[in-house]
Amino acid sequence: MNGILLLIPFLMIRFVLLSILNPQSIQRAAYFAPVQGNERVAYYIYQISNIGIFIYLIFLKWKIDFSWQFYLGLVCYIAGLWLCAITIVSFSAPDDSGLNINGIYKYSRNPMYVAYFICFLGMALLTQSLILLVVVVIFQISAHWIILAEERWCIDKFGVIYEEYMKNVRRYI
Repeated sequence: MNGILLLIPFLMIRFVLLSILNPQSIQRAAYFAPVQGNERVAYYIYQISNIGIFIYLIFLKWKIDFSWQFYLGLVCYIAGLWLCAITIVSFSAPDDSGLNINGIYKYSRNPMYVAYFICFLGMALLTQSLILLVVVVIFQISAHWIILAEERWCIDKFGVIYEEYMKNVRRYI
């Protein structure tokens, strides 16, 4: 099967579910906090690697082969989709100020990035592509720099409430 088919459920959850639950949330999800210094380079690497994942999947195939890699990939892929759906539900219902600290955001400040990584890792394992795996790792490393910019922006926007949130909730898991 073509690797691009793996993206369809991901994109359905990421965009269709989000637009059904709260159409205004699509704009929030597409917003990137202002970056500075090395974060600017990381932002471009993040965007290029994200596009690279999507395009490269067009050229990859995956098949059911009952290997440990297949089963691990399937578990990661399904867990990533499930986590992404849970995250989208929570993300679509911020408080009046626009802050998300309920639902899964009680346990992780960045569950959407975690979900993307797990899902993309599953795709790399299912397609048995070392190149895709490397691109996914690059994507996740650059995402860390984006997250740092987002945290700085959230502190500026939400102040003490976000600082307290940071003290009580981990960045990832």
